Amino acid sequence: MTPKEAEKDGRAAAISVIDLHKSFGVQKVLNGINLSVHRGETLAVLGRSGTGKSVLLRIIIGLQTPDSGAVRIHGEDIEGLDLDRLSTVRLKMGFSFQHSALYDSLTVEENVMFPLQHHCKEMTKSMQRDRVRQLLAEVGMEGHLDKMPSDISGGMQKRVGLARALALNPDILLLDEPTAGLDPISSSEIDDLILKLQTEHQMASIVVTHDLYSAKTIAGRLALIDQGNVVIEGSFAELQASDIEFVRQFLKHS
Repeated sequence: MTPKEAEKDGRAAAISVIDLHKSFGVQKVLNGINLSVHRGETLAVLGRSGTGKSVLLRIIIGLQTPDSGAVRIHGEDIEGLDLDRLSTVRLKMGFSFQHSALYDSLTVEENVMFPLQHHCKEMTKSMQRDRVRQLLAEVGMEGHLDKMPSDISGGMQKRVGLARALALNPDILLLDEPTAGLDPISSSEIDDLILKLQTEHQMASIVVTHDLYSAKTIAGRLALIDQGNVVIEGSFAELQASDIEFVRQFLKHS
């Protein structure tokens, strides 16, 4: 997709990334990235380690700033927004970190309740508790309310992280390596959970992953990044049919 196509598409897209550049010193991490995602669609972003996939997510959510280019959320350019407006935009974006990033000192229930306590002052404690239990039931963790993160498995922590990402009923979901470090059975369970949540909530989702099997399972479209550029974007079948050498090598060794 060209920058002009991305800009035009961005008027209707939930997420639009237009000609995004980012460097750290002499290292060029993103070199003109163009992507868009619509409601109800999941895009998987693939690539080797250090290719800027996680940086891309952090720029989309406003945790880092690009050197140039634009990120638009529902048509609104987030660059230059004041902190109050940026915070409002972020409330509609759920983000799940690679290592779940649960608070060690809080129980499973308290971790999921955390965003509700800070952003939903109009909700009573009882309403917040009901919402948390509903979310934990959605991810199959309703029986572990009082456990600490250290008392549950990595796969369970991922589930709790997903529940927390959904707490504010976002219409955009950003997932950073949701199956990293999990055994094949746990990875498959997380894939099934993501598909279930997508069906039920119809969010616009970007999933950064090294896991090709997971990517082709949960995403209708895949974007493969190398040296800061999108090498190819399309369905898994289109990637398989590609004669680009890097694409062929990536699929062969993934």
